[in-house]
Amino acid sequence: MLLTQKCQYALRAIFELARHIGEGPVKIADIAEVQAIPPRFLEVILTQLKQAGFVASQRGSEGGYILIRSPAELSVGEVMRFVQGPIGPVDCMLESAKDKCPLYGNCVFLPMWERARVAMSGVYDTTTFQDLVDNAERQSEKSDPLYSI
Repeated sequence: MLLTQKCQYALRAIFELARHIGEGPVKIADIAEVQAIPPRFLEVILTQLKQAGFVASQRGSEGGYILIRSPAELSVGEVMRFVQGPIGPVDCMLESAKDKCPLYGNCVFLPMWERARVAMSGVYDTTTFQDLVDNAERQSEKSDPLYSI
């Protein structure tokens, strides 16, 4: 399953908001710059994430977006499913594929695809945005030079 660019942008936007949890609203321009997301596309994505209850917005000069949910309780898989739909390695696993695939229900690959779907979902569903923030902090600590005299 390849993630769409929109899904990647949504994940990066949520990640950026998770990095600033408790600091107040984050401006679209700041998210866009740090995460290399086109601002106009980011506006659309954030509006959809707001409608889904992942983020909230605040108007005004000190406005921007905040993450509503705790990063420790929000999984990558949850956001992916909202933006992109079911997680799976191939489209033929979807219920809607019954009419499109002549081998549906009698496919030798289906058990393998199912194992791959379970593995992928397991990774995405057990990875929280807090995990990602923590990983980013550890990476930053490793790359920061130590100075001593």
